[in-house]
Parts: sequence; C-alpha cells; structure tokens
Amino acid sequence: MTASDPTGAPSDLQRAVLLMVLLNAFTTPLMLSATNVALPAIAGDLQLDAVTLSWIPMAYLMASAMFVLIFGRIADVAGRKKVFLCGTVAVIASSTLAALSINGGMLLAGRFLQGMSAAMLYATQMAIVTSVFPAHQRGRMIGLVVSSVYVGLAAGPLLGGFVIDTLGWRYSFLLQVPLALVVLLTGLTRVHDEWRAAERTPFDFRGALLYSSTILLLCLGVSLLPSWRAAALLAGSVVLLTAFLRHARGARHPIWDVRLFFSNRTFTFSCGASLIMYSATYANVVLMSLFLQYLQELSAFQAGLLIMVQPVTMALLSPRMGRWSDHVEPRRLASAGMAITAAGLVALALLNADSRITTIVIALVLTGVGFSLFSSPNVNAIMGSVGREHAGSASAAVATTRLLGQLASMVLVTLMLTLLMGATEVGPDTLPYLDQAITWSFLLAAALCLPGIALSLGRGTLHTTTGETR
Repeated sequence: MTASDPTGAPSDLQRAVLLMVLLNAFTTPLMLSATNVALPAIAGDLQLDAVTLSWIPMAYLMASAMFVLIFGRIADVAGRKKVFLCGTVAVIASSTLAALSINGGMLLAGRFLQGMSAAMLYATQMAIVTSVFPAHQRGRMIGLVVSSVYVGLAAGPLLGGFVIDTLGWRYSFLLQVPLALVVLLTGLTRVHDEWRAAERTPFDFRGALLYSSTILLLCLGVSLLPSWRAAALLAGSVVLLTAFLRHARGARHPIWDVRLFFSNRTFTFSCGASLIMYSATYANVVLMSLFLQYLQELSAFQAGLLIMVQPVTMALLSPRMGRWSDHVEPRRLASAGMAITAAGLVALALLNADSRITTIVIALVLTGVGFSLFSSPNVNAIMGSVGREHAGSASAAVATTRLLGQLASMVLVTLMLTLLMGATEVGPDTLPYLDQAITWSFLLAAALCLPGIALSLGRGTLHTTTGETR
C-alpha cells in the first residue's frame, strides 16, 4: 500500500487511483440508468413484449453476477489493475455492439457482454481503493466511490432522456465512452503499481461452473413461469446451489470462500443486509421509467428529470454517511436507512396515473435518503470486519451481494410482468396490468426490507478503526 504524505495529502498514486476508480464508478451507472429510461423507446422500435423488455436490464445483471467472482479470482493472480483496465476496454466494445443492435436477440447478446465486462470492474475497484488508502481513510474513500455511482445514476436519466428524445435510444449506450477513455489513459500512464493476492492459488473451475450455472437457470426459470420447464429450471438451480455451497465449504481454494460467512457474523449479516437492500431497490429506476412514460405519459427527458431525484439525493448524502460510519456505529445508520427506504417503497407503491409530481418527488427523496443512510456504512462494515489479507474476498463479496441483489430485484419485476402480462406488448389495453405489476413490485420490495432490518441490527458492534466486533 502507498500511504499519503506526512501532511495528510494524498500521494500521486492515490490521486491517480481515485480518479481512475471514481470515473469508472460514474460511467457504468450512467449508461445503466440511461438505458433504463430508454426501455419504452427500445420496445417500440424493436417490437419487444413485456417479458423480453425486462430482460434488457436483467441480461446485464445476470452476466455480471455470473462472472464477478471469476474475474475477482483472476485479478488476484493476474493483477487487479490489469483486470480493471481490461474491463474498461471491454465495456466500450460491448456498449458499441449494443448500440448497433438490429433486433432483440442482438441487443440481449450485447447486454450480456456488457455485464461480463462490467464484472471485471465490480470485482476490482473496491479492492484497489482498499489497497491504496489506510484504514482511517477507508470510509471516506468508500463514500466517494458510492457517491460517484449515485452521480452516474443521477446523470444517466437526465442525459439519457435528452439523448433518447433528440438522437434515439442507441446513443444511450455510448454516453460513458469518452470518460472511459480517460480512465484507460490514467491507468496506463499514471498508475504503475499493481496489486495481487499474496498467495497464488489454483483456479476453482468446478465452483465457477456451479455458481454461474445456478444463476443462469434461476433467471431462465423465472422468465418461463408458469410452465413445467420453469419448474424444472428452478429446481435445477436449487440443486446446483446446494452443490456449490457444499463444494465451496470443502474446497481448499474455492471461487468464493463462503466459510467466511460461517465464521464472521458481522461480515455475514452485513452482506445479507446488502443483498436484501439491493433486491428491494435496484428495480426502482426500471419501474419508474415504465410508470412515468407509459402511465403518466411523460417524455423520456421528463421521466429522466424525475427519476434522477433519487440518485441525486444519494449522491449528496453518501459522502457524509461514509464519514459518519468512521465514527458512528454502522449498524445504527444502516438499519435506520433500511427502515426509511421501506417507507419510501410503500409511498411509491401508492402512486397512480393521477399522482402529482410533488408526491412522486417526495417518495423518491424518501427512498434516496434511506438508501444513502444504508449503503456507505454497510460497505464500511463489510470491509472493516475482515483483515487486510481478506480484502480481496471482502471486495468480491461487496460486488457479488450487490449484483445478486440487483439481479433478484429484476427477477422480481420479471416475475410480476410474466404473471400479469406474459408475452404481450405494452399498449393501451395492457396498461392496467402494467400498473398492477408496478404496484405489487414496490409492495413486495417494501416487505423485503423487514428481514433486512433484522439482519442489520443483529450484525454486532463494529469498531471501524480495528475491524473488531463484539
């Protein structure tokens, strides 16, 4: 690790790493949120039904979740900076492919490749930051990274909505390309250090195959409900998950060391709370994009202007929450945040086509306040609950639980759309069913927060300066 100078100012390496990580933390959600605003335009142009439409965000998340652990382990051997920069190149290439799509199948393939590419970034960015900055600055740096994510989420709907209305939906996939090129230039010219695991271990091919196959069967099964094929795929997913957990606990060098979950309560409960929180909230942008453009009949730009309220709130509050978590017990902040988020989700569920703009804004601000109060303190609790020798595993756990939660959130939305709409295009005759799907998705998400609050409160007390719990 390269420390800051005696005056407390960051070193040249630290500044370069922070620039590199923060820009990528901004650009990826910029593209993601812009794409979510583009969903109605994509559906109309490519003539996609409701279930296929839900697969546009889900294909990305599925691939990210399938490969984040794989690239995390590769980064431990090949070098985290190297994998991070390779991921940046791959995101640019796959985004270009998605923008050139001429049908739904090509677009879903491009989204899957985008997800694979982004998995390289998710698996390495927190580990790089943790390796470069000392423990007493970790919460503040994590807060900056999380804040950059939310700035990207905030800018995406606004910029994406403008681009979609003026140039078309294809350009929403290309918004991040210029800044991604800056990331490459910074990494190649200013960041000369590399970070690897202290011990080189063999790659766990069996564990990687079991884990990835579990996620693939789960997503395919949900999208085929209700049918016997769906039941078979979901049952197969459960069998593979069981086999993966048994293998991971017994393997000497598993792709994901789940034994840490059985020996560290703070780590386990914090990851569980993160999984639930992202399951409850990630699909908000997708649901609000559909609600505002289909039910409230707003343009993409107008919808984006409203959708950005929630991530703007997160971006403004996350750095402060990160600093607080260095001094205030994280479980208190995170638990309060999840409770506030649940209230915000209920408020979103109560919206309808006649709801006023002020009511929508209040509901989005409420969920934004709750999530920002949860996110940075929870990440700090995860990273602070393990020793430096487990920083890579903890960083992979942060990325994996986040992605699995985001994927679960889209699985929930896909399930609601499948059950209530099936293979029908969104139109005047199906708008009541879309309204029901959105309402039930928000209500179920709010209900998910209840066990999440219990996990957050039960994680134990974390001393952030030492990483000890009691």
